[in-house]
Amino acid sequence: LDSHHYLLTLVIHNQSDSITDSITHYERALADKGLPDLAFHASPLLYAKDEYKNLTLETRKRLLSSFRVFFRHLPIRYWAFSVKTKEHSSSRNVERAMRRALIDLFFDNLDYFQQFDVVKIYYDNGQRSIADALHKAIDYSLSKNAVVYKPANPTDYRLAQAADYICTMEFTALKYAARKTTPTDEKFFGSWSMFKKGILKEVRAKRI
Repeated sequence: LDSHHYLLTLVIHNQSDSITDSITHYERALADKGLPDLAFHASPLLYAKDEYKNLTLETRKRLLSSFRVFFRHLPIRYWAFSVKTKEHSSSRNVERAMRRALIDLFFDNLDYFQQFDVVKIYYDNGQRSIADALHKAIDYSLSKNAVVYKPANPTDYRLAQAADYICTMEFTALKYAARKTTPTDEKFFGSWSMFKKGILKEVRAKRI
């Protein structure tokens, strides 16, 4: 996420728990509020970049609020792992740290993952180091025959957007803890106490 941290987030969803109704309600809420139905990208939203560049601060706050409600109702769990890059001498060592953490996750929750006939992994292979860590950890921890790798495009997959949302909130928590927040963070989230008791508490209620 920046030169000091890598933050890896896995969103875990049992596909027997449909999210279709949640998506329908979210998109209807956007329409009812007169808000654009944009693919959720947290950093552009916060900093008025890309597709959000012509939207007012108030509109962007309302979009974030709407996605926050949508996220609260998603039947998902997540796992997040942060790596301080200064503690590792190379990108390869960062990858090793992520792979070890992933393997621990899968083995600690082996009964849960092994109840499924197929475990589908959606990832866009955007960062080679993360893709390599995911592939190696899953191939090592789970049956190779039980895993299907699929590309993910945040525009198409709301769950990928949920991962973006989680990553941003976990990274924002790191910034608040280190007292390295930006004026933009404070415009959207307020004080550390407000952020911790509000949006972060909601997000972490879904943490494994």
